[in-house]
Amino acid sequence: MNTLEEKLNKAKAKLMLEHPYFGSISSMLKLKVNENIESFESDGNHFSYNDDYLFALHIEEIEFTLANASMHYALSHQNRMHQREGWLWQLATDYAINAMLIQNNMFPPARINHDPRFEGMYAEEIYAILKHEIDEKEFTEQEEKFRNKEQVKADDNEPIDEALLEQIHQKIKEQGELPKALKRLFPELYIDSIDWRAELHRYLNVHAKEDYQFFPPNKKYIHQGFALPSLKSELLKIVVAIDTSGSIDIDLLATFFAHFQSIMESFKSYEIDLIECDAKIQAHRTFYPGDMIAYNAIGGGGTDFRPLFAYVDTKLQDAQIIIYFTDGFGSFPKTPPTCDVLWVMPEKITVPFGEVLQVL
Repeated sequence: MNTLEEKLNKAKAKLMLEHPYFGSISSMLKLKVNENIESFESDGNHFSYNDDYLFALHIEEIEFTLANASMHYALSHQNRMHQREGWLWQLATDYAINAMLIQNNMFPPARINHDPRFEGMYAEEIYAILKHEIDEKEFTEQEEKFRNKEQVKADDNEPIDEALLEQIHQKIKEQGELPKALKRLFPELYIDSIDWRAELHRYLNVHAKEDYQFFPPNKKYIHQGFALPSLKSELLKIVVAIDTSGSIDIDLLATFFAHFQSIMESFKSYEIDLIECDAKIQAHRTFYPGDMIAYNAIGGGGTDFRPLFAYVDTKLQDAQIIIYFTDGFGSFPKTPPTCDVLWVMPEKITVPFGEVLQVL
């Protein structure tokens, strides 16, 4: 094959034929030669590449780079970045994207961002791990470089055509040709009638108490001679219970925890007691702000909700909320607990107490 343009055109054609979802999105990409980079990169708008690097790749490897760029475009990082640092969030999404592409039997070029330990994880989970592992100095330096880089190309950015992306997704979904593990990148596309994440955030926000206090006063106005009250955030104490009876969809559980972790980052002060339980208590761990919430799904027996509520009643009496992830089929206690209960289920069923949040 004589030219890079010919290789790119062939790679695009093969991608459309073999992986129509990636191929359809790749047709929306802007291609841009950049001799200042070693290989290729995707910023959510452009697919930038070193032409010598790309020309040396096999067609299948070029397909991979195009699919990677397509997913960065479709993800529109800012939609799920929230308060996270931009460069680290982009790296986390790259790990998640590449793991998904490899799972779909695509051929990665050398030196891509891939780590087997991140397989099966959401970008939110990967971000939390990376943030724990990097030292503060490198974290600050990388974020400054990222912001400068984003500022330079800001004028060249265009909004993502979300309506067109949704059309592509629905069309390919109807044809039954969606890529494996796509849910890890777009869990929101699998939510139907209710935005359960917004409902979960609302529920937690109701219980997060913020009050004003005069001691200590608000330091912002002290130099002006004013002693105004400062905002005080009380500790939000949550019990998250996981039904590990064996009937729980692990992918659905992973979706829930990816977004639960993301939501908790918006609260300043909290304590989460994570309890795994089937017909008995299997594990109990406590997490605080900055910790990555992880679970092992220990169990596999029958379902009995009574041990969990008895355990909370005797050992975690100051809990404000119990969030129970379950399919809802089990033995309930006769007396409801004194704290509020939110049942998180894949299907809504009638429960004797508490609210039900359906996660589809």
